[in-house]
Amino acid sequence: MTARMVKTPPLLLLAVGNPSRGDDALGPCLLERLAALHLNDAGDVELLTDFQLQVEHALDLQGRQAVLFVDAARPGVVDGACLASIQADARTPRNSHALSAPAVLQVAEQLNGQAPPAWQLAMEGTDFELGAALSPAAALHLARGVSLAMDWIATHRRCRAETNAQPHRQGKPNH
Repeated sequence: MTARMVKTPPLLLLAVGNPSRGDDALGPCLLERLAALHLNDAGDVELLTDFQLQVEHALDLQGRQAVLFVDAARPGVVDGACLASIQADARTPRNSHALSAPAVLQVAEQLNGQAPPAWQLAMEGTDFELGAALSPAAALHLARGVSLAMDWIATHRRCRAETNAQPHRQGKPNH
C-alpha cells in the first residue's frame, strides 16, 4: 500500500471566534459563508477555524503562499470591516496559549525561518455576551467581510496564475 501525498493548499483562511458568544462568531460565520459559496472546492484554499490562535497554528502556516487571519473586533477598533497586511511581532508572549496573528507569524518564523505573507480581516462586533446571537450591526459587517475575503482570494488566485504562467518567448523557433 502506498501512502497518498496530501498537497497543502497555498491559501489559508484561519478564522477565530466562539460561536456561543454573539459577535465573537464573526470569523467562523465568514468561513461558513465562503464554504457555502464553494470557494474552497478548487483545492487551492483551506478554511480553518478555531476558538483562539495558539502556538500550534504556526504549523498550519507551513507551505502556504498567503494567509488571511479572520476575527471579530471590539467596537471602535475598525470601522465595520477592515483588511490589512500584518507582519510578525517579535514581542510574542512566551507563556500564553492565546496569541495574536502577528505572534503566530513570529512563531512560524522561529520554527521555519520564515512566515508566509499575511493579512488580517477584522469585523466590528458589538455584543460578545455568552448565548447572544449575531447582532444586526455585526451581520452587516459580516457581509462586507465576505466581500473583502472573496476579493483577497481572487487577487491571490490571479497572482498565482500569473506566477505559474510560462513566459512567452519571442523570436524564431530552433529547428
